[in-house]
Amino acid sequence: MNVAVVMGGYSDESVISLRSGQLILNHIDKNKYKPFEVHILNEGWYCLIDQQKYPINKADFTFTKDNQTIQFDVAVNTIHGTPGEDGHMQAYWELLELPYTGCSFYQSSLTFNKRDTLSVLSKFNIPKANSIYLSKGNEIDGDKIVKELGLPFFVKPNQSGSSLGVSRVNSLDDLPKALEFAFAEDNDILIESYLKGREVSVGVIKYNGATKVMGITEIISQNEFFDYEAKYLGKSEEVTPADLTEEIKTRVEETAKKVYESLGMSGFSRTDFIIMNDIPHFIEINTNPGLSPQSIFPQQADYSKMPMSDLLDNEIKLALERKPIWKK
Repeated sequence: MNVAVVMGGYSDESVISLRSGQLILNHIDKNKYKPFEVHILNEGWYCLIDQQKYPINKADFTFTKDNQTIQFDVAVNTIHGTPGEDGHMQAYWELLELPYTGCSFYQSSLTFNKRDTLSVLSKFNIPKANSIYLSKGNEIDGDKIVKELGLPFFVKPNQSGSSLGVSRVNSLDDLPKALEFAFAEDNDILIESYLKGREVSVGVIKYNGATKVMGITEIISQNEFFDYEAKYLGKSEEVTPADLTEEIKTRVEETAKKVYESLGMSGFSRTDFIIMNDIPHFIEINTNPGLSPQSIFPQQADYSKMPMSDLLDNEIKLALERKPIWKK
């Protein structure tokens, strides 16, 4: 079975995605699958074989090598950010009727949009921060924001990952720089109230027909929050499993499952919470969690004693079972 391990992307997260793709290539069962390294980058789409680039035909997602057209049976999607975590690649593969791992194009698009995700989850009584939604060009009243959310608060791009463009605002003097930082990533932003508590990240997957929690990791950042530097440059301590009471652990696990199922998820995911007053408050969900050596999800797989090859096998099986939306 020809498997396209698809990595890269058009955002600053592409570097992390390329590392995630290498982990998949290293762990996929080569007795079952023939993996191909496929890069989706601003510079082009290509399959990389022995450092040689073979362009991908966008009409049918194939490539030609030695006058032979290579077709894929399934795509393993590990693009972080656009176009692989926001639904664009998934919609494209749907039209080609090419099976792909992870959630559908709708769930990908929904969960990549922080505002829309929060809106859906509010119907399911998931605790979360208070927030204000703004677009570039809107009038911004700092005093009104403070009155509604208090200080400190967070400014975030509406659609971005790896904490790119996220700032903590401790005083209104910090706001102009935070807005510039966020608007550099997206034309729409979220301003959220500060949640004081312990931060945890929860890996959740669909496995053998059931929603399964992989593990709970506590994140102890050396910075003000779990930003890009803390995530990828060693400025944090990640403790798996998190040292929680059984009562709080159960509460976190049940909330993480509820989020996963309420959003209609499938595939790998990692959901972040702040535990405030013993209640897990939702921050965000990642539908293509990082799989680089520094990433949390592989730590949780190790903790749950689930080999990555088995998890990938499960993902490919789910991809092959899923029918295009118009054939359901």
